[in-house]
Amino acid sequence: MRSYVSSPDAWVVGVDSGGSGLRIALGRAADGVAVETVASREPVRTGPGGMEAAPLLAQVLPAVEAMRGRAGAGAVVAVAVGAAGMATLGDELRAVLPGALDQALGVRRLALAADAVTAYAGALGQRPGAVVAGGTGLIALGTDLNTWRRADGWGHLLGDCGSGAWIGRAGLEAAMRAFDGRRGGSPALLARAEERFGPAAGLPAALYPRSDRPAVLASFAPEVAHAATAGDPVAAEILRRAAAHVAEAASAVCPAAGAPEVALTGGLFMMGDPLLVPLRAELADQLPHARPVPAAGDPLAGSLALAAWLATDTLRLPTEPRLLQLTR
Repeated sequence: MRSYVSSPDAWVVGVDSGGSGLRIALGRAADGVAVETVASREPVRTGPGGMEAAPLLAQVLPAVEAMRGRAGAGAVVAVAVGAAGMATLGDELRAVLPGALDQALGVRRLALAADAVTAYAGALGQRPGAVVAGGTGLIALGTDLNTWRRADGWGHLLGDCGSGAWIGRAGLEAAMRAFDGRRGGSPALLARAEERFGPAAGLPAALYPRSDRPAVLASFAPEVAHAATAGDPVAAEILRRAAAHVAEAASAVCPAAGAPEVALTGGLFMMGDPLLVPLRAELADQLPHARPVPAAGDPLAGSLALAAWLATDTLRLPTEPRLLQLTR
């Protein structure tokens, strides 16, 4: 199998597709470092067959050609696409993209990955360990470089425990308990909820009909962190429980042998010490053999790295049909 690492003019493309839009990066195959990135706020549409290939290609192909022109880049030899929902909604992308990218760009090396895989690749590269990706939702992925293990990522109704949506919902429940006069309520969170959403009695009508309920719930998570910082014990307990859930997800997927690394990535962990202090304690308790490390990069960096490893025949992460599928 030919490796492109010897060609100084071989280029790769990484794509990160999520609910908030699409990001595309161009870099050299030899190092997988982005030379230029572009972003679009238009997410890839989802139809009866899952995520639709045509709108993704309509954004990616012109962007790649424009970036190649500005960089004076040569041939693109590998592409990696990481997408939220690839595992469950990626059938159309898996069927269409290999042929379409070969025809349009002459690219035959393609990696199609779940966003948890690109988050892992960006955070830890190709080292054994566990990565927790947290934002509105939450998923943990781990590998010993032989197989993948996944925990949570089941959505706000069935899981995503410790996520932004989970914290926000717990905070709003504590607000409603205070409104009712029940135990476990937080007057501080009630005041913050009414300031943000209006009178508490109207919250169900304002929240339940919305199609973006997870995002609305997650929007209240920073209020929980602020209340905890201000000394509210109920808010602090919510974040302690969230930290325990995050550590449980990491523990479920982390290799039991060796000295694996654990990294956190995503906006959830920008909440700062109210969440991170109890989380560090929980990780030390639940994963004493693992070493916490900062995430080296984000999912877009992970997509570009996947493409570079594929181009240079250095990919060591395990393949699995719905998590990481390769076309060579």
